[in-house]
Amino acid sequence: MEWHVTDAQSLAIIDNEIGDHVFSPAEYEIVRRVVYATGDLEYKFLIRFSEQALQAGAAALAARTTIVVDAPMVQVGISHDIQSTFANPVYCSMEALTRPQKEKTRAAWGIQTLARRYPEGIFVVGQAQTALTALVELIEAEEIRPALIVATPAGFINSKTAKERLQESLVPYITVEGRKGNAVVAAAIVDGLVDLAWQAYGQDRNVSG
Repeated sequence: MEWHVTDAQSLAIIDNEIGDHVFSPAEYEIVRRVVYATGDLEYKFLIRFSEQALQAGAAALAARTTIVVDAPMVQVGISHDIQSTFANPVYCSMEALTRPQKEKTRAAWGIQTLARRYPEGIFVVGQAQTALTALVELIEAEEIRPALIVATPAGFINSKTAKERLQESLVPYITVEGRKGNAVVAAAIVDGLVDLAWQAYGQDRNVSG
């Protein structure tokens, strides 16, 4: 992401208002990106990182691991940064060619289909609570082993349960506690992670490429 003067001024205000925090420098870059994208300082208290989530995610991005997202809005939000850096393949669950299934939503059925195709992929769920539940079920059944899951869907029903099940798994994750979240949050997290990964791995790629 290219930063301009107004961005720097906004980030300075965010830094001042966030104040003391418990995040590592890399985690804080993600948190401030989310606060900047949403204008909501409460995310300081809501974002959760599993141990080694950022390291695992950055390494997977650098390895050009396939990214699977739940909604077109997430895909649009991350495509520029992805294509201008590591150029990972990005697939959307809503575009997966699947047979109809009454007991699952289109997003859930699509992400389940793609997860079985890319069991070690990076999964980004920003909108569809049902898609996160489908992923968690596959993880618990040991059908997939994602490199990273970014899960930020808003929800009033079963949201807490799905996020808690994700946090109890051994899969690296970045998620948001409570009811808040949306595709904008998910995209901000991924874009921040791409920037961190490019700082760590991009220079070597430029030299070798």
